[in-house]
Amino acid sequence: MPKDLRTLDDIDERIVAALRSEGRLPNNALADTVGIAASTCLTRLRSLVDRGVIAGFHAEVDPAWLGRPIQAMIAVRLRADARAAINEFSHRLAGMPEVLNVYFLAGADDFHVHVAARDPEDLRAFVVDHLSSAPEVALTETNLIFQHTRGRLSD
Repeated sequence: MPKDLRTLDDIDERIVAALRSEGRLPNNALADTVGIAASTCLTRLRSLVDRGVIAGFHAEVDPAWLGRPIQAMIAVRLRADARAAINEFSHRLAGMPEVLNVYFLAGADDFHVHVAARDPEDLRAFVVDHLSSAPEVALTETNLIFQHTRGRLSD
């Protein structure tokens, strides 16, 4: 029976846990934390990236420091006859500077779009110009985000 590519051995799990705790660990510190040689750690890390276990490395920047202090989650429902446009619509949204994340959903809403705006007028313009006026959009509902607390997937 072939090994399931979606399973991780103990060493891989320890590498992932260490990076989730401190994503900026240099390879030698990561290897020490996990208890393996630095060369082995680097090979394992590359494999985790290649397999898609680790989807990327990034810096999370507070949008307020970039001049976009207002965040909102916008629920979007597409028209029933616009289902063929799902991929194009989500890619178009993801390319807009206001958009932080696009979530394609099951349920009443088709998408939740997480945006950051300069001010209320900027948020309104985004909703009106890019969502409400789009021919494939049937409905939008905007919710302001007062605070965001990152969760931690249990180990």
